[in-house]
Amino acid sequence: MPLVEHLRELRNRLAKGLLAIAAVTIVALAYSEELMQFLTKSVPTCAKDVTSDGGNCAIVSFNTLMAPFSTTIQLSLTAGLVVASPVWLYQLWAFVAPGLHKNEKKYTYAFVGAAVPLFGAGAYLAYLILPVSVKVLISLTPSGSANILSLNDVLDFTLRMVLVFGLAFELPLVLVMLNLTGVLTGRRMAGWWRGVIMGVFVFGAVITPTTDPVGMIALAGPITILYFGAVGFSLLNDRRRRRADPDAELDDDEASSLDLTPETVGAVEPVSAARALPEQATGDHGTSVQRLNGYDDIT
Repeated sequence: MPLVEHLRELRNRLAKGLLAIAAVTIVALAYSEELMQFLTKSVPTCAKDVTSDGGNCAIVSFNTLMAPFSTTIQLSLTAGLVVASPVWLYQLWAFVAPGLHKNEKKYTYAFVGAAVPLFGAGAYLAYLILPVSVKVLISLTPSGSANILSLNDVLDFTLRMVLVFGLAFELPLVLVMLNLTGVLTGRRMAGWWRGVIMGVFVFGAVITPTTDPVGMIALAGPITILYFGAVGFSLLNDRRRRRADPDAELDDDEASSLDLTPETVGAVEPVSAARALPEQATGDHGTSVQRLNGYDDIT
């Protein structure tokens, strides 16, 4: 296909993906109020007659004139991108797939098939611990003070937690794919377990928007379990690879061991005796000349 045809196909694929995002965004605009209530459910809101209750509840409101409009648009576009992701991801895949080999397509199907449930599990876990994290943060409000939260900040906090947890759950899948492609071995991954656990807990403490240990443990614990699961899978895959190809893990400058045992098929055939050399003749100057069928060895 010439370059112009590739560009035309890319334009058509992008147009289909954008149409799907626009359609879902319009539907989300109609249900924007319900979406806001669902995403802000983790915040313990104060009663209507309570204006100051310290760290027991919070007041969620808009603080600028344009905040309701911008928040509604942002929320609807985010919902359109997430809900319509199967459509635009398929369009992207349909554009790239013809240039991939059969083995690469197999790995891609496996990666996508595992990435979607892992991201969903991380996002669901983030939504479960959101009420606990929000209560811990609100409890730091001094008594007699009013905790007034912007709805836009609450939505950003919720979406950030969901994205962080969902993407963090993809780390073991990346390690498995590196092992399947031969870049990383299971033995090397197992040797990193101390540093990985330390790094995961530090990552959980830094990347989570909350400062409480609940979010850190909730993020680092499942990732650690998934990491050891990835190590176990990689070790089994390396063992299978060694059985299929014993020289697969050798370096480029490392020689493989040679099997000098003769292989026999069926009955053992006796080795025939070597053919005797022809008689030696004497040349004109007394030199020994080997003759075969009347000719010397030179001719």
